[in-house]
Amino acid sequence: MLSLVIPVYRNEDSLPELLSVLQDMARALPEPLEAVFVVDGSPDRCYDILRERLPAAGLPATLALLTRNFGAFAAVRAGLELARGETFAVMAADLQEPPDLVPRMHALLAQDAADVVVAERALRHDPPWQRWQAGLFWALYRRYVVPEMPSGGVDIFACNRPFRDALLTMSESRSSLIAQIFWLGFRRASVSYARQPRRHGTSAWTWRKKLAYLSDSVFAFTDLPVRLLIRSGALGLSVAAALALAVLVAKLFGQIGVPGYAMTLIAILFFGALNLLSLGIVGAYAWRAYENTKQRPQAVVLRTQRFDPGCDNVEQTARFSENDL
Repeated sequence: MLSLVIPVYRNEDSLPELLSVLQDMARALPEPLEAVFVVDGSPDRCYDILRERLPAAGLPATLALLTRNFGAFAAVRAGLELARGETFAVMAADLQEPPDLVPRMHALLAQDAADVVVAERALRHDPPWQRWQAGLFWALYRRYVVPEMPSGGVDIFACNRPFRDALLTMSESRSSLIAQIFWLGFRRASVSYARQPRRHGTSAWTWRKKLAYLSDSVFAFTDLPVRLLIRSGALGLSVAAALALAVLVAKLFGQIGVPGYAMTLIAILFFGALNLLSLGIVGAYAWRAYENTKQRPQAVVLRTQRFDPGCDNVEQTARFSENDL
C-alpha cells in the first residue's frame, strides 16, 4: 500500500478538488492508496470539511488534527508516523505540484531503482517577483547548506519503509526535513516537474518563514556561521594590528600630538559590534542544542480518525508523545 501524506493548512478551498484528484489517483495506481491528512492547526474549516467528506470518498484515509500550528515539516513527520503503507509519498494540499508526480515517484520505488525520490522544480508558473525570491532562496540554500539541492528546490518526495524509518530516527528540533533527506544518503532518484499557478487561496510561505527555514538549516547542517565568525575575528585583529602599527609610527615621527577621539570611538564601536555578533552566533548554536536536550515532541496530535471503506470509522482522541505518533 502507498501512503500519501498531505499536510493541510489554510487549504479549505482546494480540498474538494484534492479529494477528486485522490480518487482518480487511487483508481490509476496498481496498489491500494492510503491518504493521510494532517491538519496543522489550520484556523479555517479544513478539519471539518475533511471529516465530513472522507467517509464518502471511498478510499482508506487517516485524518489527524494537531493541537496547534507546528509547521509543515512537523506535520509531514506526524503523517509519516501515522501512515500504514510500505511506501510513502508527500503531496501539498494546494495542488501546485502536478498529481501525476506521485505515480511517477511510486513507479521508481516499485522498480527498486531508489530508496527515496525527490521532485525537482524545473519551471515555476509564478509571478516574476515570486520566481526571483524563490531563485535567490534556493541559490543561498545550495551555496551554504546542501550543495546537492536542485536549483529549483524540493518540497515533495517519496520513499520506501527503510528510508522512512531512518528519517524518523532524526528527531532534532529546529531542523530541515528536506536537508535531512539529502544528509541520510541512501539511493536517491529525482523527477522534474513544472510548478502550477496557485488556484485557491494565498500561500502561507512568507519571507519570515523562509528566513527562519534557511537559518534553521544553516545552523543544523553547516558550521558556516562559526567559520565566518573566525574569519571576521581574524580580519578584525588584522585591522587592529595595522591601526596600532600606523599609530605607533606616527607617534614616533611626531605626527600625533593629542590622541584622536574619532579613532578611539571607531575602534570601540567596531570591536563592540564584533563581540555582539560573535555572542549572537554562539548563542544560536547553544540555544538549538538546549532545545534538543528538552526532547519535546515536534508535533502533538489531538485527534486521529481512520476511514476504511466498508468498516466503521475509528476515532481516537489523545495526546501522543513523539514515539507514540
